[in-house]
Amino acid sequence: MTTYEQDLTGKLLIAMPDMADPRFVRSVILMCSHSDEGGMGLIINRPQPELGFAALLEQLEIPRTRGVPTPSVHYGGPVEQQRGFVLHSADYACAEGTLNVTPQFRMTATLQVLEDIARGAGPAASLLALGYAGWGPGQLEYEIGQNGWLTCMPTEKLVFCTPDDKKWCEALRLMGIDPLLLSATAGHA
Repeated sequence: MTTYEQDLTGKLLIAMPDMADPRFVRSVILMCSHSDEGGMGLIINRPQPELGFAALLEQLEIPRTRGVPTPSVHYGGPVEQQRGFVLHSADYACAEGTLNVTPQFRMTATLQVLEDIARGAGPAASLLALGYAGWGPGQLEYEIGQNGWLTCMPTEKLVFCTPDDKKWCEALRLMGIDPLLLSATAGHA
């Protein structure tokens, strides 16, 4: 097994064109944590159009101030799909439950962040993910070694402003890669 000794916290994982797992085809994942114990990230380009933020607030009986912009709801990954995670700009934090991912990104998994967003006191930019992508010790490193993923640094524009259906191509362009020229096969030097 190839060892990939790099902390991927705060980086993007970009699925290679031949990704075999259908849950991750053309996925872009922002890694929220990564250590020897495994990794956790949120898929940022898979919207869940059948579930809007307003409907979610209604289910949770959280009142919403009229006219307040709301984040889109995404499929964050196959693990704990009933659990919500808000990936957001660094201008917001809860006393408990906020993880500093990078200087630009934080993640909060509490009802407080949803309540604050609903009343207009939340982060300037955010997206809500239901579920997350998780890897056990060495699993992600193995997948990267098998050419399953590319990695790069994210931008706030890519994460929060780029349309979901364009994020995969734009993430590749951040790396200087033309998506049309990306081969599904790669070699090892």
